[in-house]
Amino acid sequence: MEPLQALAGAKRETYWLDTPVRPDPLPALSGTTTADLAVVGGGFSGLWTALLAKERDPGRDVVLLEARRVGWAASGRNGGFCAASVTHGFGNGMARWPEEMPLLTRLGRENLAAIEDAVARYGIDCGFERTGELHVATAPWQLDGLAEEAEAARRLGGDVRLLDAAEVRAVVDSPLYAGGTFDRDGCAMLDPARLAWGLRDACLAAGVRVHENTPVRSLAAAGPGLELATPHGTVRAERVALGTGVFPPLLGRLRHFLVPVYDYVLVTEPLDADRLARVGWRGRQGVGELANQFHYYRLTADNRILWGGYDAVYHNGGRVRPEYDQRDETFLKLAANFQRTFPQLADVRFTHRWGGVIDTCSRFSAFFGRAFRGRLAYAAGYTGLGVGATRFGAEVMLDLLSDEATERTGLRMVREKPVPFPPEPVRSGVIQLTRRSIARADAHEGRRDLWLRTLDRLGLGFDS
Repeated sequence: MEPLQALAGAKRETYWLDTPVRPDPLPALSGTTTADLAVVGGGFSGLWTALLAKERDPGRDVVLLEARRVGWAASGRNGGFCAASVTHGFGNGMARWPEEMPLLTRLGRENLAAIEDAVARYGIDCGFERTGELHVATAPWQLDGLAEEAEAARRLGGDVRLLDAAEVRAVVDSPLYAGGTFDRDGCAMLDPARLAWGLRDACLAAGVRVHENTPVRSLAAAGPGLELATPHGTVRAERVALGTGVFPPLLGRLRHFLVPVYDYVLVTEPLDADRLARVGWRGRQGVGELANQFHYYRLTADNRILWGGYDAVYHNGGRVRPEYDQRDETFLKLAANFQRTFPQLADVRFTHRWGGVIDTCSRFSAFFGRAFRGRLAYAAGYTGLGVGATRFGAEVMLDLLSDEATERTGLRMVREKPVPFPPEPVRSGVIQLTRRSIARADAHEGRRDLWLRTLDRLGLGFDS
């Protein structure tokens, strides 16, 4: 079947949100109110912050303001990989904070265990599966350094196994696989939209006031606290936690560190037993490729294959527009790459196609900070691995707002900022040149040109 034919009839809608169980919207804010803590953003970052704030102090008055619907953006449209890593992977962490990796690794594992515990305690029906993740090489050059990284991860307590091509293909079968690793306990699969909705319910049960369809238009100091203005009401809060990701920030300084990148996803029709047997997939592990331009994929609860990544599209000037959520050029590329990876599934059709913007920064993992003399805290820059790491970021924001010295706030990762991006139009030129160089590196056995080597030395880069 040709890729275009496989895409025929695919809904232009996020698979996770295409369900009758999506909860009704909550009322928008109306009038003036006060709060001990105002949380801006109804994605994972904001939801975890509000819920953990109530767990730390049940008497704290918390209000959460979401511009549209809880979980509608990156939190509800991602692949549902909930990783233990808070550094966007072990290799990225080792490259940036090698001396902190024992602590960062432990905190990441504790964070994933806490998410699993919260899902159970609050009865959140999000299909949480502690499957682990396969990291697969689709070309021999991608195996370089993999054994050393696996050994380093094992020294820090990770259950990471190095696999040759036959061992990988015995788990998930693709003729492209040259080898890889299996991280047994470092990742879980889940339904991200249902997790967001479950966290919303948990927040409401804990006494958080949640207002949807309530965009915050401005933020300013007001006496000992801050004032947040919305179209139909105002909140005066002692403290504010900002979890809005890449959307136009209320805090101007964040513009220097964040760029909006579009990521795209396909989902197949459900695989019957015969089709599933063609690929194996014993254990239902999540899969991520090791190339610079990589795909991520996993099985859904009804045995569809979710297939995303590869293209990381930046629109010059950092434009964010609803029409960019659909990009047929990328969907065709994804469908063709799916068929090359799994030729035994060339007869499978896709039922959903979607895309959306995520926030990325030059170090690929979250960064943190305070403003308004410590009355506001923020976390941003998760670069697509925020399903798990946002809970860690929520803990950091609450620590910062309480001016509390903890293991988290002492980390260089928390204390330091990423390298800022240059202003436009230089920013667009840098990003587009980097994207082309990355594509050339993948096509030439990973060889990085002078431009990529220069960015490596500066601590800058670009990632899917």
